[in-house]
Order: sequence, then structure tokens, then C-alpha cells
Amino acid sequence: MKAEPIASPVPPWRFPPETLLLGCDEVHVWRATLDQPPSQILRFLNNLAVDERARAERLRFKRDRERFIVARGVLRAILGFYSNRAPECLSFCYSSFGKPALAGESDRGAIRFSLSHSHGVALYAVTRRREVGIDLERIRFDLAVVEIAERFFSRRELAMLRALPTELQREAFYRCWTRKEAYIKARGEGLSLPLDQFDVSLAPGEPAAILGTQHDPSEASRWSLRELTAAPGYFAALAVEGHGWGLTCWQWPDPRP
Repeated sequence: MKAEPIASPVPPWRFPPETLLLGCDEVHVWRATLDQPPSQILRFLNNLAVDERARAERLRFKRDRERFIVARGVLRAILGFYSNRAPECLSFCYSSFGKPALAGESDRGAIRFSLSHSHGVALYAVTRRREVGIDLERIRFDLAVVEIAERFFSRRELAMLRALPTELQREAFYRCWTRKEAYIKARGEGLSLPLDQFDVSLAPGEPAAILGTQHDPSEASRWSLRELTAAPGYFAALAVEGHGWGLTCWQWPDPRP
């Protein structure tokens, strides 16, 4: 049994109100630009924990270090909104597969989140009491997408990709890849579930959906997939546990005084 696809259009990216409320039937996705002025980078750096600063320092290139600092700083700012805590006071714990979570969260109304960034753009998904995963990729024209699909996609997905006209295959590849990665992130088990063990939709105009899973035929019905329009030249997807939720898209930061 496959999940019922959600075909509604992506909401516009809006600036957030002063007070943010997040119900258990809502998903909030934030979009941010990681290239920030030095003063903002320094403010974010001051909010990071020791282990986050150490991860930043291990990055070889200055731009990568700065983008990492901003990505984590924005994450802390966003989660601070929902938890009513100062960004620098937040603590994270990690699963055995590396999926982050807020430390000290109770099951009742617990915040779940996922983040992804690519070439200076970042997306953050936030929910309560339901797992969530998000993935963002910038289109690259130097990749042999069919050859990569042969290594990682399922047989069904590869057949669907090859059936498309050549000029449509690259976008279909990224459509498929982001949907698969979003689902993997939502499950929080890393690549213990191989990418070729489940199928997602990829054809132009086809609603985002998990079409089937080999490890558990009922698994697909537990999840919703949604395609996101993040920025020109990018593909993005959102995977959410369950159905009947509403999506709101916010732009960070609010440029108003």
C-alpha cells in the first residue's frame, strides 16, 4: 500500500510574525542564506557549543567554516523561537546514526527538526511529535546522472528515469534524489536502509510520493512526501511522518526593522 500523495502547491515564503505557534498538525519550513556579513557570523559563533566550534575549525576552507557557523546559528535561532529558550542555551543529542535532537525535550509536544544546505542556501523543517526529514540540492550539470542512478536508484526508479526524454532526466534525477534523502533523514537510520530498497516518484508533474518499500510493504503509508521550491537551480523535498498536516514556509531573517 502506498502513501496518498500530497499535490497541493508550495506556500509562498513569508516573513514570520513576532509570535510563532507550532501545532502538532503543522510543519514549518524555513529558508535561509548562509552567506552573511562578518558581524553576523561572529554573533552566531558566540552561540555555538564547544563541539560545534570544533567541527567548524576542522573545515579546511574559510567559506565552508563560515557557512557551517551560520547554518548552526540559524538552527539555534529557529529552535529558540519554538522552545522559548535562548539560542546559546540549547543542547543537542545525537542518535547512533548521527540524527540530531534537542536535549531535554519531553515526549509531549516534543520538537523534531531536520536541516539541509547546499551552496549557500539552507532549509530547516520543524514539527512536533512527528518525524521529519528535508533535503536540498543544487543542480549540477557536470554529473552523469544516469550512471549515478544505476548505482543508487531502485530498478523501478531507474526504469522510470530512462523512459524520460534525455532533456528531462537531470531534473528527474534530482527530484528522485531529494525525495529519497528526505525520507532517509526522516527515518533517522542513515544508510542502514539502502537507497535502492524503496521507490519514489520522479516524473515531471507527478505528485511526490513513496511508491513502495521492500523492507516493509506497509511503510510507505506512514509517510507523506512534498516537493519544495527553494530557489532557482535547486531541488528540495520534505518527508513527514503521518498525514493531515499543514505546511507553512518562512523566510529567515525578517528584514523589517
